[in-house]
Amino acid sequence: MRHPYFEQLRNEGLLSQESFDRIKQQESGPFSVHWELKTLLYAGVLMLSTGLGILVYKNIDSIGHQVILLFIALLTAGCLGWCDRHKAPFQYEKVVSPNAFFDYMLLLGTLSFLTFVGYLQFQYEVFGNRYGLATFIPMVVLFFLAYYFDHLGILTLAITNLALWMGVTVTPKELLSNTDFDNETIIYTYLLLGLLLLAAAYASTRLHIKSHFFFSYHHYGVHLTFIALLAAYFHYDFGASFLWLALLLVVAWLLYRRAYRTGSFYFLLLCVLYSYIGLSGLAVRTLIQMEDLAAAYLIFIYFIGSGIGLILFLSDLNKSLKRHDHL
Repeated sequence: MRHPYFEQLRNEGLLSQESFDRIKQQESGPFSVHWELKTLLYAGVLMLSTGLGILVYKNIDSIGHQVILLFIALLTAGCLGWCDRHKAPFQYEKVVSPNAFFDYMLLLGTLSFLTFVGYLQFQYEVFGNRYGLATFIPMVVLFFLAYYFDHLGILTLAITNLALWMGVTVTPKELLSNTDFDNETIIYTYLLLGLLLLAAAYASTRLHIKSHFFFSYHHYGVHLTFIALLAAYFHYDFGASFLWLALLLVVAWLLYRRAYRTGSFYFLLLCVLYSYIGLSGLAVRTLIQMEDLAAAYLIFIYFIGSGIGLILFLSDLNKSLKRHDHL
């Protein structure tokens, strides 16, 4: 091996023999450019979509809306049809993509479909003022495509569209005109969305239906749930906010336990940081009640001390995970 550090870690018992053999095999093999190629292909999709958009914008008067819609529809049908013919049979487990070009065509077809729906609404207002329906239909199609073709990127688009649909459905006028997110309706809506995504994550692993989708669901679910709980905590008065802080800490503890069992330092970090934000908010709001200059000094001392403690705790947590070989 080129780096003797792995051998030293193995000799000290910090790295198992299995992990050492896997690292050694990866170092001795050929250099992979898989992610570099995929990045270039995805960049190519974005550049092509942007170029088509600029071409349409500059020649809209001479081309005509019907011709543009027909072209986008044919492009969508062509890309998705080609992918349907070349995809592997559907399975509940992970299905490996045939090649990188397949991902390219699938993403291009999906973006073309979204462009088609958006163009119909913008130019002809086929959905009228029913913004919930205008976002619901693309959301259903995106979820279907994500599972049918087993694509994490499309699943991310579907989750984003789900968030948009829920926000537009509950307060369409306020959301689109005022963009006021500091209200109870938005807080409860996105708290519900976060919990739904967490439930979808656990269901995917429990039912063994696309278990590798767990991370995407769990990632967005954790962030949305904690952000909504923090928003509720700071939205309500000092007395009523204790209930929301208690709920935040309970959720953080439950997610923390699962993350520790699975050895995911990323989700452990999120639980710790969001809990720290909530507890820090409690400390600051308590000290502010003093209405004295000493409160400012105490707040300053608190953040210095708690920051050092947080760093030490995370460092010890990382070492604990490595000792248990959760790499």
